[in-house]
Amino acid sequence: MAKRIQAKYKLDRRLGVNLWGRAKSSFNKRNYAPGEHGKDRSKLSDYCIQLRAKQKLRGYYGALGEKQFKKIFSEALRRNGDTSENLIGLLERRLDAVVYRLKFAITMFAARQLVNHGHIRVNGKKVDIPSYAVKEGDEISLVDSMKNNVNVSTAMESAERDIPDYCEIDSTGFKGKFVRVPKLADVPYPVQMEPNLVVEFYSR
Repeated sequence: MAKRIQAKYKLDRRLGVNLWGRAKSSFNKRNYAPGEHGKDRSKLSDYCIQLRAKQKLRGYYGALGEKQFKKIFSEALRRNGDTSENLIGLLERRLDAVVYRLKFAITMFAARQLVNHGHIRVNGKKVDIPSYAVKEGDEISLVDSMKNNVNVSTAMESAERDIPDYCEIDSTGFKGKFVRVPKLADVPYPVQMEPNLVVEFYSR
């Protein structure tokens, strides 16, 4: 598993977007790249545009390494249908992504940590693998010991994002269901994602 050593919000400034749509992002105050030449805006080549599209999508899902991300892309390419839509579907089926969508965690990184530490159940069974592929109809729940956790409460009460319609949360708020695999248009990305450019990048 890759680890993001540097401050994650530096990625926002480097890519020129508020990647997770968070109010605390440094991009909101300094919307230019870090470093001495950060304000220089030269025209980007086609390769650079495709590379940035890949970096945005890979960065959004937390600590995904290049090798891991390319493996997901290869699986999307192998499947029938639109490769870019397949890619989004595979990424959104990851357990850490579903935990994030259900608002059990305030960030994708915190969602990964919840899974790694064994605080998540899938259909009543502990699953501590963030890349676990959730199936349609699977029930995702928090262990009892985390129901009063301040970080979980903060995430669930946050108004920064809503739960998308391909996930359902029950009335208690501590368990939910992955209803269906979403399409690109269904995913509430705070910035424009262009998986078609990711396909072009890997097809070079």
